[in-house]
Amino acid sequence: MRAPGFDPAERHRGRVAALQLLYQREVGGVGGPPFDHAVGCYWRERPAPDGPRQFADRLLRGTLEAMEQIDPLIESASDNWRLSRMAVIDRLVLRLAVYELLVAETPAAVVIDEAIELARTFSDEPSPRFVNGVLDAVRIRLDRDRGGADPATA
Repeated sequence: MRAPGFDPAERHRGRVAALQLLYQREVGGVGGPPFDHAVGCYWRERPAPDGPRQFADRLLRGTLEAMEQIDPLIESASDNWRLSRMAVIDRLVLRLAVYELLVAETPAAVVIDEAIELARTFSDEPSPRFVNGVLDAVRIRLDRDRGGADPATA
């Protein structure tokens, strides 16, 4: 997913676009060809260079394809919270970030920082802390599953 010389601001722009498109899909309940049409409309209304568009598309498609793997990770890391009870934006920020953590092409700290920023921008005041806690728990579990050490216990 990483492109040489890809500006972090462009990557952020791609994450914002992916989040907005996930939101449109979730709230609008549109999938398949109508959603592909909605994605095309999004980019016509918000022109962007190829880099952020391609990055956003990879995040969007990857997140949607990996939801069966992503959602259980989020639920197991969010004590006493079912996905259906989470704020829509928080749930989508978490899904997007967990996908990036699974792909592991961007450092986990960057993924988590970006997710916190998305929550700060698009959600309510307690969301950044919630997102941080859930993603840190997911990161620890993925590190453990991959055979890495948990820095908190190392």
